[in-house]
Amino acid sequence: MAFFILRRFGVMILTALCLTFVVFFLTNLAPNLEKLAKTQGNARMSDAEVISWLDRNGYGGPLVMRYGEWLGVVPGWVRYDELAQEWRGRCFEKGGSPEDAPRYCGLLQGDLGHSTVSDDEVANIIGGRLALTGVLMFWAFAVIVPSALLVGVLAGMREGSRTDRVLSTFSIGTTATPEYVSGVIFIVLLASSQTGISPLLVQWGWLESGTLFLGSARSAMDGPNFWNFTLPVMTIAFYGMGYIARMTRASMAEVMTAQYIRTARLKGVSFRNIVLKHALRNALIAPFTVIMLQFPWLLTGVVIVETLFNYNGFGWTLVQAASNNDIELLLACSVVAVFVVLVTQLISDIGYVYLNPRIRIS
Repeated sequence: MAFFILRRFGVMILTALCLTFVVFFLTNLAPNLEKLAKTQGNARMSDAEVISWLDRNGYGGPLVMRYGEWLGVVPGWVRYDELAQEWRGRCFEKGGSPEDAPRYCGLLQGDLGHSTVSDDEVANIIGGRLALTGVLMFWAFAVIVPSALLVGVLAGMREGSRTDRVLSTFSIGTTATPEYVSGVIFIVLLASSQTGISPLLVQWGWLESGTLFLGSARSAMDGPNFWNFTLPVMTIAFYGMGYIARMTRASMAEVMTAQYIRTARLKGVSFRNIVLKHALRNALIAPFTVIMLQFPWLLTGVVIVETLFNYNGFGWTLVQAASNNDIELLLACSVVAVFVVLVTQLISDIGYVYLNPRIRIS
């Protein structure tokens, strides 16, 4: 097992290097760099002025060298700005001295650079946004997993029954409904004072004023509660539970036809004990991998939900970084996304081995 984890860890590092280099290459294409120079400098810059600005700010060197600087394995660039009469470099701020600055300042040193839009450290921006998305992910995951497993187990217990057909249709419907559709429907039905349930509740005297839920999660950034956080969690859970439920249903239906289940029935074991003690554990082996894959989806897939409900989390930050051509922030977002995907894949593989004793690591 130790050799397996070590080997997978090495593959993870190689994969992370390849993916981050691809993102670095795409974000540092010539049109993006030209747009960055004209945004930070002057929109009427000539081509020569653009090249000069890029060279003064560390964007003019070879791509591989700049990638090494960003990783922190190559010494950071140092330039003397003749226009401003000062030294400039990656490892120190404007007006600083290269003698007092460290030589290496990249990802390996924990330095993610500065945002070109907000002029703040990328680590500070990412940390705060990840915390907000982490709260949303936690509550969405707490709703998705129990609901999906319950629906899948109930549907797979009696394959072909009316309950199976109803729950399977519901699971397919949730998976086929995008977040931007279900989110708008939930807002219209539950968070509108003109349409939906809220006007009826006010008319019946069950609701004094306002709406049943809040259609914006902006206030949830300061303190999430049932009123302002239900709709974004419900939107994510509604879309995410369908796939897990279908996988659980298929696995449960396969297990219920196994030979040892038939033997247990012939021995007179109650149907409840057959499901809970014999079928359920084996039926959850396949859905476990699907459940682990929900972590990277929840991290990057909440873009639509966070934008729709005005919740400034990680997904919202990723969209803003891409639209504003904020290269350093966009690279940091990609690093976080790659890290989460690779770690969850490793945990999924290890957990699968422990759940299924028939698998042996050679």
